[in-house]
Amino acid sequence: MSASTHSAKPIIGCTVYRHQDKADGALAMMALTTAYIQAIEQAGGIPLLIPLGLTTADLQRVLGLVDGVLLPGGGDIHPSRYHAPANPLIKSIDLERDELEILAAQTAVTQQKPLLAICRGHQVLNVALGGTLWADIASQMPDGIEHDFNHKKPRNFPAHTVAIQPDSLLAAQLGTTETAVNSLHHQGIRDLAPDLTAVATSSDGLIEGVEVRGHPFAIGVQWHPEWLVADNPVMPGLFRGFVTAAQNGRA
Repeated sequence: MSASTHSAKPIIGCTVYRHQDKADGALAMMALTTAYIQAIEQAGGIPLLIPLGLTTADLQRVLGLVDGVLLPGGGDIHPSRYHAPANPLIKSIDLERDELEILAAQTAVTQQKPLLAICRGHQVLNVALGGTLWADIASQMPDGIEHDFNHKKPRNFPAHTVAIQPDSLLAAQLGTTETAVNSLHHQGIRDLAPDLTAVATSSDGLIEGVEVRGHPFAIGVQWHPEWLVADNPVMPGLFRGFVTAAQNGRA
């Protein structure tokens, strides 16, 4: 490999969500909020959006071309994916997205490809590796604090703090063992997948950060760091660490 190839910006493959224009029902989109794109760009990476509906072979080819994978936030995962019954509080299911992102998570883990999983992505990573979820924290965790501030507060609202394990990769990226985070979710990790280590928790014990054991960089966080990079000085470090790992992990 030439020095110029190694120094080129790494490409970060980002999965997307579906969006239906309310004014025009025929105008369907696959999209990603600009906060993710800007956070990756500011950290020195090139975001590349991965559309839904790819065949397994086509997805595997794309994942072979990118240097890192980002799984963003979004709607709920279908409960059949974690062997749970239907729940009326589950919303915004997209079976095609579940299938693609679970495969993307499993592939990134198997191939030791840098992975950053955010909110829904954090939950996808746990489910992909054999864990389960609280379908609805407010109704299933009686001692839980409020976690769902979506549409109630600004997206950068510091809802609560998380405690981070001092010896974790996450703490190394953030440079701290405690930080305030936003909270825009109603689901969360219930049973931790066997290959994951819990490295951050909120005051009610909900797992807010995970890492894949034996992986050079595979981190999941329950909060949305992309909305905090301008307000919380530790958050850009997570994206810089991710992009750097993608840069260094090239064959």
